[in-house]
Amino acid sequence: MTGIIIRSVGGIYTVEASDGVYQCKARGIFRKKNISPVCGDRAEFSLETDGTGVIERIEDRRSLLIRPPLANLDALVFVSSTCEPRPNLLLLDKFIAVARFKNIEPVIVFTKVDRSSPDEYSAIYRSSGFEVYEIDNTTAQGVEELKERLAGKLSAFTGNTGVGKSSLINCIFPDLGLETAHISKKLGRGRHTTRTVELYKLPNGGYVADTPGFSSFDTNRYDIIRKEELASCFEEFSPYIGKCRFQDCSHTRERDCAVIDALNKGLIPKSRYESYKAMYEQAEKLKEWEQGR
Repeated sequence: MTGIIIRSVGGIYTVEASDGVYQCKARGIFRKKNISPVCGDRAEFSLETDGTGVIERIEDRRSLLIRPPLANLDALVFVSSTCEPRPNLLLLDKFIAVARFKNIEPVIVFTKVDRSSPDEYSAIYRSSGFEVYEIDNTTAQGVEELKERLAGKLSAFTGNTGVGKSSLINCIFPDLGLETAHISKKLGRGRHTTRTVELYKLPNGGYVADTPGFSSFDTNRYDIIRKEELASCFEEFSPYIGKCRFQDCSHTRERDCAVIDALNKGLIPKSRYESYKAMYEQAEKLKEWEQGR
């Protein structure tokens, strides 16, 4: 039998197949091969006499995130609030770059638009070629458009704690009643309310995953992007790559750099370029042993 893993807790995997949902364990061979089944995996499993399942094989993965543990994502939905907390654009850009690096489509959502305008942030990312959705969680404005975008796809929702991620998922799935966080006025951030990864089935096909906050999406440890690979993760740079004076241009300081020229002409958003430059400088400091994946 074949199905998709929709939940993983304590070595028990919930697998949804065409004829029902099964609780499964994994064969010991996975531990020997240092493979851990994760949500999103397509798994072949057999049934024991007591009705429980045993995972025999994991199909080849299109993509894999280690933190949060998710496989075969079509889209990674980055949820950011317009206020309380305000967007951390460098952090957002880091995770967008990781999504592009892993060939996962980034989708950007700004919440709390009833309290502060998202126009400044939306303009940055739309001009860079990304899909941007503006959501009012109190009225569900903009939710239907997002649901249509995710139909038939395997997508994950992630975002800094307190941005309204669980509230957004509650708008899409009113019957779930996910716990939501209250924002600490002192710290300007909310409590973690999502502790595990779980897939939820969309009424019109596909799945979405609620995940822990950005602090658990550990790009520095598991998803190292080398400096030579970084520019290709910034989509708005693509028209200018290969047009610089120097073939090995880093796009940070060189003369006759086509990317810097585009920045000076207003063709590349300044905040996006500053994020690239900060990430490049960080990548330059990596030791050779740190670059092993």
